[in-house]
Parts: sequence; structure tokens; C-alpha cells
Amino acid sequence: MIWLVGNRGMLGTEVEKLLRQHDLPYISSDKEVDITDQDQLKQFVFDKPISWIINCSAYTAVDKAEDEPELAFRINADGPRNLAGIALNKGAKLIHISTDYVYDGTKEGKYVETDTPHPLGVYGASKYQGEIYIQNLLKEHFIVRTSWLYGKHGNNFVYTMLRLFRERDEVLVVGDQWGAPTYAPDLAGTLLEIVRLNSDAYGIYHFTNEGTVSWFDFACEICSLAQKKKLLTKDVQIKRIATEDYPTRAHRPHNSCLSKEKIRSTLNLMLRPWQMRLQAFLAEIESFETTTHNN
Repeated sequence: MIWLVGNRGMLGTEVEKLLRQHDLPYISSDKEVDITDQDQLKQFVFDKPISWIINCSAYTAVDKAEDEPELAFRINADGPRNLAGIALNKGAKLIHISTDYVYDGTKEGKYVETDTPHPLGVYGASKYQGEIYIQNLLKEHFIVRTSWLYGKHGNNFVYTMLRLFRERDEVLVVGDQWGAPTYAPDLAGTLLEIVRLNSDAYGIYHFTNEGTVSWFDFACEICSLAQKKKLLTKDVQIKRIATEDYPTRAHRPHNSCLSKEKIRSTLNLMLRPWQMRLQAFLAEIESFETTTHNN
């Protein structure tokens, strides 16, 4: 049996959809089972034959984490440690989602899994501490680092850009931070592939869609595709700015590019280009808005 933790978030919703489609035996939980409370966790799984735990829960408010470090560390570090303890007791395998923010972004070229993390802020530090706890407690783990996640169920950069394009004539976007967007259904499919294979190739992996882009160029592609699909019916000027021209509470890595060679070869994956998956997402939005409008 699979235990999906954080089933109402952007990624968890997509994972649960696939679990249902493939008719896999699973249970799920979200905030009603507090991952920072060991007693709650033990009570929830007491009589359940758990063989896999997929942890999609996280504190993801990057800037707010600077003002709430204790909460960020409880959810992103203590929570995964508790889940690793449950997995150890149950003899289960754990899949945990981590982030490009464990790196400081100063490397030339793509980060590989063996590069030493050096987080710039509280969010990245809390996620890295969660990784450390898992590795120290549990051999049977998969830590999957991803970046620039977006999807239908939750706040993300694509939704933000669409809203700003509709509200404004000029939008400023940072052009000196680079990475790869990740479509949530693709990451969900990869997580389920690990389970389906009953893999024992434990360790840290990177997963994003294929390709590299700046936030500015990502925004330009969103705008262009939205106009073609009539999701945006006016012209917008998108202006490239530097990171220092858009100060944020937390520092962002300039380079978030992650090498996917390890996960590609281990799982024999075909990674799809980010442009193709952005088109799929906007087509989904177009279909939803058309249906809503017609109703």
C-alpha cells in the first residue's frame, strides 16, 4: 500500500490522480495528519500495511520562510525525519521531494546530484536539513530535487504571469536567473514510475523538464502561447531586469539548472521539453476556460 502525504497540494493532486487511474492501493493525507507530530503519524498508519511513502508536503513560501524559520524547519526538516522514522518502522520505501534551492547557484553548468549543497536562505536550508535527516535514518529512500514547478492545482509562475499580462501593459521579469520549468504531471508520473518498478536504486535524483531558460524568456513564451490560444487578447511589453532590480526577502540562485542524466539512465526516462509541456498546460487552461464560459 502507498501512503501519499500532501495529497491536496499542486504535486500531490497530480500524484493522487495517477494512483486512481492505475487503480493502485493507497491512502492519502494532508494537513489533517500533521507530519511534525510523531504521535499523529504513528496513529494514522498503526494498522496499515504501508510499503511506500510519497511525501509531497512542504513549506514552500520562500520569502515568508525568512520570517518563519522555525515553522519552515518543522515542516521541511522535522516532518521528513518523522516520515523516515515511520518508513523505517514499517519497512517501507520513502520518496521525498526536494528543491534546486539547496544550491547557491554559483556553479558554471548544470548541478549533479553529488555537488555539495549550499543554500542561500531559510527555505533551501530547511529542505536540505530534511534531506540530511532522511539519509541518516533510512537507506531505502529516494530524494527527488526539482525546480520551477507549475501545474493546475496551486499558485505558480505561469498563473502569476497570465494574471499580470491581463492586468498590466508592462511586466518586469528577472532575466539573469536560469533553470528549467517542471510540469507537475510529469514529475508525478516519474514518482509513480519509481513505485511501479519497485526500484531499489536508492539515493538523490534531479528531475525537471528538458531544456534551460531564464525567467524572462519563460515569461515571453507564456505570453506568446497565451496569445495564440486566445487566453490573452492584448499586447504586453515584457521588460528584462536584473535580480538586483527586483529585491526579494530571500536570495534566489542565479543558476538552478539540474542535470537529469542519473534519473534518465536509471529509470530509462524520456524527458519532454519544457516548451512542449507549457503548451500542454495552456491547452488545459484553454479547455477549462472555454468550458466554464460556455456553461
